[in-house]
Amino acid sequence: MTLKPAPSKESIRAIVGHRFPGGKYTIEHWENFLLTECTGADPLPDGLAHPVALFHVPILGARTSIGEMFALGQAEADNSIHIESYDWEFFQPLKEQVEYDITAEITEADRRTEDGKTFDRIQFQFDLADPAGVHTARTTITWQYKRSSL
Repeated sequence: MTLKPAPSKESIRAIVGHRFPGGKYTIEHWENFLLTECTGADPLPDGLAHPVALFHVPILGARTSIGEMFALGQAEADNSIHIESYDWEFFQPLKEQVEYDITAEITEADRRTEDGKTFDRIQFQFDLADPAGVHTARTTITWQYKRSSL
C-alpha cells in the first residue's frame, strides 16, 4: 500500500470554514426501528428517535460522506484516521417523521505533535433544525489524521 504524501500545514488550516452543501433528512419509522433494535434497546415512546441516529443522519443530511471527510483532511490512507470524539448535544427531542434541516462546516483544523507523533486534528460540526427552525441537535466530530511522512 502506497501512502499519500502529507499535506502542508497551510492546506489543512485552509479548510476551516469549509461548508458542506447541507440539506434535509427525515428519520423514517422503519429506520428508527432498526437502529433501536441493533442497540438492544426497546423502542422509544411517541416517535422519539434513538440517539444513535446522530452517527449518520447529520452526515447524510448535510450531503456529504465519510469518504469526502477523509478527502478534505487529505487522509494518507483509509486506516490513518483516529476518532478522537463524537459529541452529541440535544436541544430538543429527536423524532421520527420530522424533516430536519442540516447544516455543516469544518470548525477547526490544525497540525499537532504529541509523543513524537504528528497528526492533523480536524473538527466537523453538524447542526439540525426542525421545520420551524428550532435548533434541535448538534454533532461535533473530531478526527485525527495521522501523518506518517512527517
